[in-house]
Amino acid sequence: MPSFSGINHLGETVSHTDYAGKKLIVFFYPRANTPGCTAEACNLSDNYTELQAKGYELLGVSADTVKKQAGFAEKYNFPFPLLADEDHVAIKAFGVWGPKKFMGKEFDGIIRTTFVIDENGTIVRVINKVKTKDHAAQILEG
Repeated sequence: MPSFSGINHLGETVSHTDYAGKKLIVFFYPRANTPGCTAEACNLSDNYTELQAKGYELLGVSADTVKKQAGFAEKYNFPFPLLADEDHVAIKAFGVWGPKKFMGKEFDGIIRTTFVIDENGTIVRVINKVKTKDHAAQILEG
């Protein structure tokens, strides 16, 4: 797993070392409170108990501010931390920043991607065609 650290929506420092010896799902999303990101995070939240039963910790990451992440987490009562990666430390470490197209315009941004990491810190699966409304099933079927 790439090295990273940052501040989560509660203002706490989060680092890759916090997940040593644990299975982890790191999901990168473009922007808090947008339709696709909300659908994805809510689907993971709705299936959190099942994901935890399989031994997974979850960490959501975007370049939003701590305040925006806090509002997003509070609004939907997410049971997992959201990392405010304003400096793009984790985003660049995982290589999910790049060219995107939206409504005919090209720009650089976060490419929605999920990483499944085992207890040894090894990335065992990369999901880059995320089904936002059914993402937990996508993860669990792997």
